[in-house]
Amino acid sequence: MEVVRRRSGSGCLSVVVAIMCAFVVVMVPGVLATRWTVGGNMGWSTNFNYTVWAQDKHFYNGDWLFFVYDRNQMNVLEVNKTDYESCNSDNFLHNWTTGAGRDVVPLNVTRNYYFISGKGFCYGGMKLAIHVENLPPPPTSTPLDEKSSSSTLTSRGMIVLPMVLAIGAVWDAFLWH
Repeated sequence: MEVVRRRSGSGCLSVVVAIMCAFVVVMVPGVLATRWTVGGNMGWSTNFNYTVWAQDKHFYNGDWLFFVYDRNQMNVLEVNKTDYESCNSDNFLHNWTTGAGRDVVPLNVTRNYYFISGKGFCYGGMKLAIHVENLPPPPTSTPLDEKSSSSTLTSRGMIVLPMVLAIGAVWDAFLWH
């Protein structure tokens, strides 16, 4: 009579793998977001042209702006277009200043955003206007014909495929070790 051994915990393994798959599905959109350090290495400071800094960048819904500045002197205020153009900080829409000099602004609405530093620093160039747009749809792949066996990966597929392979490796490690 042959005895079949069963690994204990194989039911738990299925649950762990299912949870990992759920995390992959939830986390993929977050992987595509960008955290922009405003002004790059210069940060949020005077005598810097933020219009030039932003002109070659695309800001998408879900991205973040990261303002780094001297917390004892400057701030980050969101204003409307008129107040942006006149450097008026009296009627700000939102004060993003947390007091640490490391402020993060989520770009979660597709629209124009206008930021200035009050206390007169706006006149020294501390102002930023950006347009936030939705991510463009991924490129469509051409249908496979009967003669071709290759496929085209989209940018999202390039992210998902390594994740799927990593999950398979973890699964394999749990099953056989």
